[in-house]
Amino acid sequence: MSDDPLDDVGRRLSRLVSALPGPVRRIRLQQGDVVVDVEWPGEVTTVASAAAAPPPVAAADPAETEAHYVCAALVATFYRAPKPGADPFVRTGDTVVAGQQIAILEAMKMMMPVTADVAGEVTRVLVEDGAPVEYGQRLFAIAPPTAD
Repeated sequence: MSDDPLDDVGRRLSRLVSALPGPVRRIRLQQGDVVVDVEWPGEVTTVASAAAAPPPVAAADPAETEAHYVCAALVATFYRAPKPGADPFVRTGDTVVAGQQIAILEAMKMMMPVTADVAGEVTRVLVEDGAPVEYGQRLFAIAPPTAD
């Protein structure tokens, strides 16, 4: 361990990125008061399109056939709330906006926010709180807004 917390954070970030099975576009790392936000330039792709296509999942209702899936960006543990005992970021039926935090993935004691990459209604939460997830695994189904 270095006396420089930023150096320690940088080393952890480097280990995490090199261990990921796919491309990384953005990462946020926080240790105490030190926060590192890194965003790589290039074409913006959603995690769903960057991940290997998971097998089709039977829709729970007809609205879900048009659902967009928010997928895991890495192998990690999935958390629905910011801390144990807290309310979840979102519930089924909630309306979300693109960029809104909807969960957390924990890998190597680092917390990575999961954000909605589209606006719409959360139709299903596909993973139990505290469950391990695989890269590309579907976490949430979001139905796009309907035109009235």
